Amino acid sequence: MLKGKTVLLGVTGGIAAYKAAALASALVKQHANVEVVMTEHATKFITPLTFEQLTGRRCMVDTFDRNFSHQVEHIALAERTNLVIIAPATANVCAKLAHGLADDMLTTTVLACTCPKLIAPAMNTNMFENPVTQDNLDALRRYGWEVIAPASGRLACGAVGAGKLPEPELLLQHILRAIALPHDLTGKHVLATAGPTQESLDPVRYLTNHSTGKMGFALARTAMLRGAEVILVSGPTALTPPPFVEVVNAVSAQDMFEAVSSRQDWADFIFKAAAVADYTPAGYSDDKIKKKDAGLSIPLKRTQDILKYLGEHRRPGQVLCGFSMETQNMLENSRAKLEKKNVDMICANNLKVAGAGFGTDTNVMTVITREGVEELPLMSKEGAALRILDIAAGFIK
Repeated sequence: MLKGKTVLLGVTGGIAAYKAAALASALVKQHANVEVVMTEHATKFITPLTFEQLTGRRCMVDTFDRNFSHQVEHIALAERTNLVIIAPATANVCAKLAHGLADDMLTTTVLACTCPKLIAPAMNTNMFENPVTQDNLDALRRYGWEVIAPASGRLACGAVGAGKLPEPELLLQHILRAIALPHDLTGKHVLATAGPTQESLDPVRYLTNHSTGKMGFALARTAMLRGAEVILVSGPTALTPPPFVEVVNAVSAQDMFEAVSSRQDWADFIFKAAAVADYTPAGYSDDKIKKKDAGLSIPLKRTQDILKYLGEHRRPGQVLCGFSMETQNMLENSRAKLEKKNVDMICANNLKVAGAGFGTDTNVMTVITREGVEELPLMSKEGAALRILDIAAGFIK
């Protein structure tokens, strides 16, 4: 997701510097160009050679290194950088950056950068909580830096509290949110649903379906990466919640209806990708229903039709997108659903088409609007989510 992007990774002199190597590796796997600039103290914890082997690029430490080209290297680097992240950032470096001090390769380069900047403080708890450190971090925020909150736990010094550098995967997610995709949905509110529902029959058994939630999660994450504020209402899944997204857990169809309907007015876009049960047991047994020799019939009743309710109560300018999983007559059934439910678009797929079923990482989607039909080829669910969001965004431009 970072192909063609240059990330400047600043590493300062803290014990957490070893985690920066894992972050550099993760960035390379995202096809970023990774430029590492270390402070002199950082080289006491981890060698520049480590970063050079991981990134395939010269690691910079000395502002006056004569092995660089005739260019003013810190200025040239600043001009080609798409994002700066300082991880770990010591209290000393936080103070220098907050006050515009530039006395080494890292601080002079960063001072010349006009791109997005992230900083991940990592230090002793008392140092982090010291009012002067907090004042410096507030100053950085005023100057446009994103300050990544440290994790809490046992520190290398033996103290227990805030000050740990977050894990490299979380740092990577902050970077992806900042520059992976254009922020064309900034200021917009997206409500997405995902996963199955579970309709309880007794304390042991429930009715459900094969949905895994992957499509809805992909939509939520992609909308977040494009700058939207996102709420994801999810049925029970085994998926890791997408970062920087508010997740509301729902179990039954009624739970999902209440969660979605209470947030409808907030949303500019609603993507109802969840596979909600159409029927629920007419009665619930407080005790386990015992096995008998004869057959068992389970009376069912209709659940609330969430998409129909949303279409009947939509506010002006709101974009509604439904999903349709079919096994026959996909286009006809989906077009009828578009009109009946009063929505703007239906994303349809055929369960019998390879790569389009439940639980896969791919999808073969057909997007139906009143203006026409767009057939998407086999692609990842993230790729499908990107195109679905493009089409939805077209309704408000």
